[in-house]
Amino acid sequence: MENERRERNDQHRKILEQSHQVPANPESQSIPKPEPVKELVAKPNKLGTIEQEVQKRMLDDQIREMFYLVHSQSIENSTKALIENQMISLMALSAKLEKLEGSEEERMSQRSEITNRILKSIEKLQNPQSCGDVNTLVCNLDKECGFGCQLHHVTYCAITAFATKRMMILKRDGSSWKYSSRGWTSVFEPISKCSFDDAVGKAEMKPFADPSPERVVSLGIVDSLLTKPAFLPQAVPEQLLSTLSSLHSHPPAFFVGTFISYLMRFNAETKEKLEAALKAIPFSDGPVVGLQIRRTDKVGTEAAFHALKEYMEWAEIWFKVEERRQGKPLKRMVFIASDDPTVVPEAQNNYPEYKVYGSTEIAKTAQLNNRYTDASLMGVITDIYILSKVDYLVCTFSSQVCRMGYELRQPSGADDGSKFHSLDDIYYFGGQQAHEVVVIENHVALNNKEIDLKVGDKVGIAGNHWDGYSKGTNRRTYKEGVFPSYKVANDWRQFNFEALLD
Repeated sequence: MENERRERNDQHRKILEQSHQVPANPESQSIPKPEPVKELVAKPNKLGTIEQEVQKRMLDDQIREMFYLVHSQSIENSTKALIENQMISLMALSAKLEKLEGSEEERMSQRSEITNRILKSIEKLQNPQSCGDVNTLVCNLDKECGFGCQLHHVTYCAITAFATKRMMILKRDGSSWKYSSRGWTSVFEPISKCSFDDAVGKAEMKPFADPSPERVVSLGIVDSLLTKPAFLPQAVPEQLLSTLSSLHSHPPAFFVGTFISYLMRFNAETKEKLEAALKAIPFSDGPVVGLQIRRTDKVGTEAAFHALKEYMEWAEIWFKVEERRQGKPLKRMVFIASDDPTVVPEAQNNYPEYKVYGSTEIAKTAQLNNRYTDASLMGVITDIYILSKVDYLVCTFSSQVCRMGYELRQPSGADDGSKFHSLDDIYYFGGQQAHEVVVIENHVALNNKEIDLKVGDKVGIAGNHWDGYSKGTNRRTYKEGVFPSYKVANDWRQFNFEALLD
């Protein structure tokens, strides 16, 4: 048994190593492979080896997938309840073990170091000595969509500028914004010390291209791209991928979240309001689960309706796991962010054992007829900010607000990459490169809904059904179907972001 386990671990390691010898984007195979770049952070020393850290995260993932499989079964009997209880104890033990190892402080230190390196690199590129001489990318803030979509568009602009070593400037400094007549700086700090006029001057803005000889280029929306550049999410800097994979359970979300944390640097007025909102929730009394419940514009089109009880079910599961981990009863507290003002009262009435926090006034400002106002802007920012501070997040990843709350929490120093449950999609960034996984165990289809898998196959992932199975397309056979989620591992794309400081 020991020999078999050792051989299997060696096989998994070789598969993951080989998978990263493939170019990140087939469309860019004509581009010469860049020279190897050095890791920006030393490999873990007080921790296990990078391979051991990655294997531990894979173990956590597989325990969760097993729980999804058991929990999804329609049978209701004592055996299922016993298995679920045992799985909850197993998840708690796994989480407890990581804390007991005494290495979490070292992990947090290394994650914070990576965050600071990325932020310093962004700040250097965004604040050149001479505003009118540097290559500049102009981003139009007012994309025709909601706040989360607009901020993700600006994040796309920022990542594109970073990848091509350009300063990113908002068109007219973001002064024309349908969310606020006072513009971007009504809530955030300027994204650069350089103004639009100083950076662009009389230069003609040409459409973005990479490479481009033009000093000033204007970037369109990601939806219009015919060819996806290799630097798009969910690409991770190749200088960081190995170390970050050992320190964080979702490196792409960590990288995107660091850009969002830079963009969402709040001005003094916004900070004061957010601190007051945060103080209204007694985080010192115990852990808080955040629920982001979308009910208006996209339900019935982009997203399905999900009842409150679905969110509360997963909140309760998390509290049970956390109680086992901490070894003591926990007060039940949830924060609800929603665009439906009836949800908070519904939770308060139907779940008396829970202390429910949330603002019906903010929910009213999120209604379609009130959405593009200063009050609505402050409301959605407050919701996202608090969602980034909770201990666990239950939401639908089809929601941009949900994904922003998830992204913004990643560069905090903790590993929050797996501290969520989505009722629909897996994490994605709109317009991203295809999300691919690599097969680590063979699979023979058991019915016409499943697909065959061979070790080393690449699979374009379409989603997780949260029942032990995922859906995707095998790049080798071109067959689409479902397969056991535990038989694949993430195969993160990488790109050499030359603007990243050594």
